[in-house]
Amino acid sequence: MLGAGGVVFAQWKNIPAWAAWPALAAFLIEYPFYLVPATPWLRERLRGRWLPVYLLISAVAPYLAASTGAVEFRWAALAQLAALALVIGLWYVILPVNAVVDVLFLAMLPAVLLGGYFNWIYRPTAAVLKDIIVLGHLALIHMSVLVLMVERRVGETRYGFFPNTKEWRVGLIYFVFFAPVGIALALALHGARIVRPASPLSIAAQFLGLLWVVALSEEFFFRGVLQPWIETWTSSRIAALLIASFLYGLVHLSRGWQWVVITTVLGCFCGVARNRTGSIRASMVTHALAAATWRAFLR
Repeated sequence: MLGAGGVVFAQWKNIPAWAAWPALAAFLIEYPFYLVPATPWLRERLRGRWLPVYLLISAVAPYLAASTGAVEFRWAALAQLAALALVIGLWYVILPVNAVVDVLFLAMLPAVLLGGYFNWIYRPTAAVLKDIIVLGHLALIHMSVLVLMVERRVGETRYGFFPNTKEWRVGLIYFVFFAPVGIALALALHGARIVRPASPLSIAAQFLGLLWVVALSEEFFFRGVLQPWIETWTSSRIAALLIASFLYGLVHLSRGWQWVVITTVLGCFCGVARNRTGSIRASMVTHALAAATWRAFLR
């Protein structure tokens, strides 16, 4: 089914077959690796000395498939990708568990993304494949999530793709609370303007993509890991909520100070949703609905 969807997408985007097939193979290889962190019994079997080896394979295999036609193959790029996987995989093996090491680990992740680490690795062979860099982003997500859950043993976050009824309800409630505030802020700060709505199919597809990738990963790191850590360090749930939300907003600084304000406020609503349920899946719903609404009605 995924393969058929990939073929249809390639034809829709007019991707030549010599580039489409390697790209499709790379995503099909990445797919099971991406699912593992959400499968408790399977991820626990990776605990121990073989985890760094597994992470190395999971990072390199999709790249090798893509490099048969979709991206340029370079030994230096392969080495750079392998180095990242080993740094992540060996982080808590070599370094002690303390607040400084934890903060540095989390700080490394946005630094890799915002610093364009994967731009040099995933160089597409055709302009239409510019988004293939997402392979690197998916690898970074599943590797770091696995290390934090399996090696660092972070508290239960309910990491997963499918919210339950309560999580949907709470996530929806806090999205409804956030929507008028967020839209008012965006318009008042000239951070966005209202545009013609996207098609319902496009909105639905974007929502699912946001829910299962962007919201899942960001809510795990900020509301599932960082917020509870800060709560432990400060002994204050309110301080943890505000600090984690502000740091989440700062990650969006490259898009302008208006986005720092708006996403900080969104972070607060997402953080409360997480606190109400003890689950990042509730904050995922709030986050994904907000982001999908933004993309559908605002620019």
